[in-house]
Amino acid sequence: MFIQVQVKTRCTRVGVEELDDAMYVVRVNTPPVDGAANKKVIELLAKHFKTAKSNLTLVKGHKSKLKTIEVKIEAKELAAGDKGERG
Repeated sequence: MFIQVQVKTRCTRVGVEELDDAMYVVRVNTPPVDGAANKKVIELLAKHFKTAKSNLTLVKGHKSKLKTIEVKIEAKELAAGDKGERG
């Protein structure tokens, strides 16, 4: 699945906010220098989706605040993650 991510850098609060199934806001405290913010975004999204960082690929927007990220999660993993968060 592909998701759109709006990145906010140099934030005091770090985290992932889900606006809908395909749109997220990710706040990082890292400056956008030498790909450091992109690495932190991948780390936070991997934690959010409860998957390995290798299952996420930055497809578009390497130097932009709006990014397209491919998330490779099997349906079983996604369903298990949803159940754990909601109930």
